[in-house]
Amino acid sequence: MKVRLIKSWQTQLEDTIDAPYFDRLTDFVAKEYGQLSCYPPEKDIFNAFNLCPFEAVNVVVLGQDPYHGPGQAHGLCFSVPEGIAPPPSLINILKELQQDMGKPYPPSGSLMPWASQGVLLLNATLTVRAGQAGSHQKQGWEKFTDAVIEKLSSSKTGLVFMLWGNYAKQKGKHINREKHLVLESGHPSPLSANRGLWFGNKHFSKVNAYLKAQGKPIINW
Repeated sequence: MKVRLIKSWQTQLEDTIDAPYFDRLTDFVAKEYGQLSCYPPEKDIFNAFNLCPFEAVNVVVLGQDPYHGPGQAHGLCFSVPEGIAPPPSLINILKELQQDMGKPYPPSGSLMPWASQGVLLLNATLTVRAGQAGSHQKQGWEKFTDAVIEKLSSSKTGLVFMLWGNYAKQKGKHINREKHLVLESGHPSPLSANRGLWFGNKHFSKVNAYLKAQGKPIINW
């Protein structure tokens, strides 16, 4: 696997990229992509980073795995490319956004416009086998994304971390909550949302209120 990372992220993550575990991880991913159908396309594995340079990050949304259906994953958590129908979790995200911000339901499930405004859409695991959720977990991606969160937490101040669901909340242990705002809720999946753990969290307006109070640009969700 070729590590396609823009320079700002390469510089910040140099130590972890050079670590022995990362060599094992890239060997594993290369083998998987060489022998099986995997998502996202190899060129898109690091899209979250390449569309949102380190110095531009103001908000981090943390997901778990890429989507494992054809054409859905493109390297941004919860997002799908233009023209692809939003999966259930993304539908609930867009419904909450509509209710919270009073905006019309968006015509596309692509969250690329968020990334261009400083929202890092980070999955804990960056790759997956087709049709097999969680199939690339515990191979090193979690260690890599822990390092990303720790680097952001230690190097910056005033970030917003949006942790949706128990898995994302566990990653929150790497965040300095005295320096950053951490927003937590249930996962936007139908199972969680239908139990009252997602809708009404108002995370999108809370992000903008926090950014505005710091004199930072708000996000045009």
